[in-house]
This record gives sequence, C-alpha cells and structure tokens, in this order.
Amino acid sequence: MPRPSLSPATASIFGRTPACLVAGLAFVVLLPLAPAVRAEAASISFENDVLPILTRAGCMAGSCHAKSEGQNGFALSIFSYDPDADYREIVHDARGRRIFPAAPDHSLLLLKATNQIPHEGDKRFEKDSEFYQVIRQWIAEGAPRRLENELEPAGITIDPPEAVFQKGESRSLKVVLTFSDGSTRDVTHLSEYSSNDNAFAQVDHDGKVTAGKVPGENSIVVRYVDQIAAMRLVIPPDTVLPSERYADLPRNNRIDELAYARFEELGLFPSDPCRDDEFLRRATLDVLGRLPSLEETRAFLADESPDRRAKLVDRLLGPENRFDYADFWAVKWGDLLRPNTQRVGVKPVYLFDQWIREKFRDNTPWDAFVAELLTASGSSHEYGPVAMIRDKREPDEMSEFVSQLFLGVRLNCAKCHHHPSERWSQDDYYSMAAFFGSMKRKGQGISAPISGEPEFWWFEPGGTVKHPVSEAVMVPRPPGGEPFDSIDPAADPRRVFVDWLVAKDNPHFSQAMVNRIWAEMFGKGLVDPVDDFRESNPPANAPLLEWLAEDFVANGFDQKHTLRTILNSRLYQQSSEPNEYNVGDNRNFSRSYRRRLPGEVLLDSISEITGQPEILRGLPADSRAMRQWNHLLPSDFLDAFGRPDSSAAPPCERETGGSVVQALHLMNSDSLQKKLSAKSPWIDALLAQPAPKAVEEVYLRLFSRPPQKAEKATALAHLESGEEDADRRPLLEDLLWSLLNSAEFVLNH
Repeated sequence: MPRPSLSPATASIFGRTPACLVAGLAFVVLLPLAPAVRAEAASISFENDVLPILTRAGCMAGSCHAKSEGQNGFALSIFSYDPDADYREIVHDARGRRIFPAAPDHSLLLLKATNQIPHEGDKRFEKDSEFYQVIRQWIAEGAPRRLENELEPAGITIDPPEAVFQKGESRSLKVVLTFSDGSTRDVTHLSEYSSNDNAFAQVDHDGKVTAGKVPGENSIVVRYVDQIAAMRLVIPPDTVLPSERYADLPRNNRIDELAYARFEELGLFPSDPCRDDEFLRRATLDVLGRLPSLEETRAFLADESPDRRAKLVDRLLGPENRFDYADFWAVKWGDLLRPNTQRVGVKPVYLFDQWIREKFRDNTPWDAFVAELLTASGSSHEYGPVAMIRDKREPDEMSEFVSQLFLGVRLNCAKCHHHPSERWSQDDYYSMAAFFGSMKRKGQGISAPISGEPEFWWFEPGGTVKHPVSEAVMVPRPPGGEPFDSIDPAADPRRVFVDWLVAKDNPHFSQAMVNRIWAEMFGKGLVDPVDDFRESNPPANAPLLEWLAEDFVANGFDQKHTLRTILNSRLYQQSSEPNEYNVGDNRNFSRSYRRRLPGEVLLDSISEITGQPEILRGLPADSRAMRQWNHLLPSDFLDAFGRPDSSAAPPCERETGGSVVQALHLMNSDSLQKKLSAKSPWIDALLAQPAPKAVEEVYLRLFSRPPQKAEKATALAHLESGEEDADRRPLLEDLLWSLLNSAEFVLNH
C-alpha cells in the first residue's frame, strides 16, 4: 500500500515525534491531523500558564522531575527557576517526543500526567480539568516559548494578609498575582500552601486554613512558582485580659509599648521585673562578658536612687569598661568573621582579630565598620580585613558571606537552583557576586596547613561574573534590588554596594544588625535564626524590629545606643520566672529566657573567682580566655562549652545548649579542682573571716546577691562540720565547688 503524502508541517511533526512513541505502542497509528499552529494568535503563556500548572501538580518538586538527576530521563528545574531549560526539556528533548501539536490529546506530557499511560507519579490532574485544557491548548497553539508583549509577574498578595481565627475555625485564602503592568490574576488554584507550625494551624492543598486548639500565632506560607508571601494568623486565648492590665504596666521606652501591644493581642502577660541583683549580674554578663566585681556589687546594691539601673547601664557602656566590652563583642564577631589560621595564615588572622577589637574599643559605627571591611585592599600581612577577602577568594563565596552576615539572607541555595523557601534565584545569587568580581591578587595563595607568605589584593576594573547556565555577564544587583546599570567602569563596585547597603532608606542592613544585637541580649532574635530573613520566616514582632532599625539608623548606626535602649527597657528587665499567662511562651519575649554562659565567660569567671588564670597556649600567662584570637588554640574546656569547630568556615554558629559533657567537665574536672586547691589570696582572706561573713561574700561574688536564710544556714552547717582545730579550707573548697556547679552560676537568668 502506498504511503500517504503528508504536508511539510505534518511531516516535520512526525519526523521528530513518531506516533508509536506518543501512543507507547509497537506500531504506527495514523490519527486525524490538525493544523500544527492555529490561525489565530497564541494565547497561552509557557511561563505564566503552563509552568504554574506543572509546579502546582508537583512535577517541579525536588522529589519528582526536579531532583538533580531528573526522573526517568525527564529533568525539570526546581520551582521552575530555569524556564529556558524547562522549555527545551518539554518541547525539544528526546526529539520532541513529549508534545504532539497535530494531536494534543496524544501528547506524552498529558497522557502521563493523567495516568492514561502508566506513570510512576500517578495521576496529577484529570482529563476534564482546567489544567488539562490549558496545557492542551498551549500544545495545539504550537507550544510557543513566549507570547508577544508577554507580561512579567511582579509579586503575589494574600487576602487576608493577616487574620484572627477562633480555635478550630476554617477559612479559605485568596492569592492574587500582580503583573508588571499592574494587572492582576487570581492564582489561588495555582499556588502551594504550607504552615510553619501545624500545631497552631493547618492548610490544605486548596488554601483552606484550619486553626488549631492552641492559642498563639503562626504563618501560612504561599508559593506561586517562584513568588512567595506569608499570611500571619493569630489564635487568641480563651481568657483575654482586660486592657487596663496592660495600660498599668510601666513603659520605659518604645520597646515596651510595642511589646505590650503584641502581648495583649496574644493574651500574654509579662513577668514581674527582676530583682536588682539579677539585673546587675545579667546586664554585666550581657554587655561585658564578665561577672560584677565585689566592689561593683556592693555599690550597686547599696544605691537606693530610683535611677540606679540607668546609671549602671551608662557605666557598663562607658569608657571605663571599653576594653572588656571590646573583647567580649570581638569574640562574638570573631565567630562570624575570623577565618581559620591554617587556611589564610597565622599573621593575617591575628591582625584581623586586633582590627575587630580596635573597632569595638572605639565604638565604630556599624556603617563605617562594614564599609572599611568590605572595601579592604592591600597586604594580608599589614591590614587585618584582607584576611577575610583572602579566605572568601571567589566572588560567589563573598556573595554568600556578605548576604548572610549583613542582610540576614541565606543565598547559598540559589547558587544551584531557586531557593526552596524564598524568592531568590540564580540571577540574584550571581548578580550579588558581580559586586566582588573585579578583585585582583598577587602573591602566595592558600596553601594549607599554613600560608606563610603575604598576598596582595586590590580592585582593578574589568572583572566579570557569568551566569553558570546562560553564560550571561551579570550586572551587579543586590538581592531583591534593582540592577546598578550606571556604575562607572572605573569605580569599585564594592563601594557602590556598600553605599546601597548602609543607605538610611535601606531597611535590610539595619534590621539585620539590630536583630543580631537583640539576639545577643535576649538569647534569640526577633527573626530566628538571625541570618534567615525571608517571607516564610517572619519576625516575632515586626513593628518592634522596624522601630529598632529606624532608631539605629537615626542614631548613626551606634551599637551602644541600641544596647542602652534595650537595657533600659522593662522588657529586658523582666524576671525569668514565668507566670500563668506566659509559661508556654518561648518566642515573644514575655519573660527573660535563661541562657548558658558562653565558654569563654564561664572559664574566665572560674579563673577570676579562684585566682588561678587559665594557661592558654599562644597568649601571655595571665590572659583571659576572652583574648583568644583563633579557635585552634587548644582548650578542652572551651571545646566542651560550645566553642565553634576550628575547621568550620565562618560565619560559625555556637552550640548554646547544655550537655552531659559540660556537667561532667565541671563536676569531675581535674583542672577545676586544681584551681580550687591552689593558693588564692581571696580564698585565704575568706578563711580569715568569721564563717557568716565568708558565706555572704561567696554568694555576693558568685551570684551578686546575699545568701537566703536557708542557704546561709546550710553553708554554715557545712563549714562548721569539721573538728574545731581542723583546717577549714577543704570545707570551703567544697562549698565553692558545689556553687560553681549550680545552675544559678552557669546560667544567665
């Protein structure tokens, strides 16, 4: 039988899409032919219509065709972060076998998705569904890559953006997509939904939210392809306190006003104010990283003036304490900035550490600190900040590092694909890297274990950063910002970035910085983790975070100003004892959260109390642990109490929780026993005093308070339990050992 003649268009279709492959059979079936492209203009957009359907259907998920190796030879990009690659895969891969414009219903893309042909992913949508009809029409229109004058998505909004739900109440959300021209489209049925905490609220596949039985707040995260938004949901408690209870609370500053407004909304009530001795110990540890001295404790507890706490705050932040302040905060920022000596060399790391301490001693404003750090150049053996550039050698490494530290944005996922819980794409990642693409270097590079020779770094025009997929040269652009098309080719783009970063109308830097300061003072940030700002991780109190950032900028990016504001607030001065209304709160700061002392603080405190300095290799004999300038200096104590892994790349996170290792290290440590047994002027002076006075001084020294009646009776009974003429020192050592091992000593409360 002679072969029927085919039109050129039809022949081309069969040439790249054999009917036997489409139908999944072993023989050819001739089908009624339709025109390859309709006469009317195409109306279905690949990016705005087809990809959203495939994303909603789960095809673009990491567990399906978007995993690294794809699924059964069909690989898509996760969350459609690479539409061009997705189009090539769907339309042209495998000789175009997945679509059949001449007979759209027989396209493999539709046959698999509707499970008409066996599909490991089962049925993704019905044949009579809107999803099916849209994709079918797109195929019938010739599967165009783009439409003429195609609109770009600009963002999504949720209706309502926030709401109060009663326990067990259900309500449906509406999601609206806004395009670049201001037009909108309802994309509720094309969006994906998730709850940040299913104990508070659950959300189904269609955006129907059901509140749980536990009062509190939660976020419902909505994703439409690569657009993300979050809806805030509040479940009020059964018993709502009268507004008068909150109106009667003292308000020391704006922090208290904004915190009380959130407490009233959530049915929380703040704990009582802490005692004076608790405030003295807490504030001194949080600001200076040390215990108050006996003299400081006695003077403060004897002060009966109504403003004694404010005066203490001024003294802690004053010039007389600037060295303790600088050492303590340099350790915190050393974790985030300081590289490993075995990677960049001993001298560069030491110089960098000294530079950080100098900046904190001088209370350098944060805009100036960051500007000097990010625009550094010169010799790694002469200028400290060059150590950071030497460590983060490639533009993409610097991009991740700077974003995480100073914007609170984790861009690392976007290096390979679209961020799974944010809007950041590869374009954002490599556009940010373009700011650091023009650095040149000369000299010895990284050569483990120790880079002994200097390396010189400088800016030189002409460097470029290319997109790894498209090979396009990236224009410098901050995440979520506009491209800097007009950068002078002779200008250092790092300087342009810094100017954008610290601009007074840019909230990203200021919010990231005050959030870090807040976390150091309260044990956790308003955004937690502190470096994970995103729509799907909203702050515990957004108005408070915004006000702190605005106040920080208005006062010249001065960290001490923000610390003073926090320390003087009633919120900071709360007791750690919960009440019946906040016993379950661990997010909204309605009480002070107890925190374990950092390893350096605890070690220095023990050394100071016993009068026996810790021997730390690489430091003078009487140095405090707070003076350590890299984490390779050996110390079993600091390792046990959460010092960062020396081989970890900065920024490093510390383990802040307690552990059995820590408890055993204090209880069974030979080092602690040797310190207690060694000759100590303070312990010798205690032995020369009457037992009641000695007990009182021990409690003042360790806890910044006198002993309670029962505590004093127990301690005296122990000290007087020996023979009349026997040496009382072992008994005193036992008392000190037991108190050093107490929760009250190892915690800031």
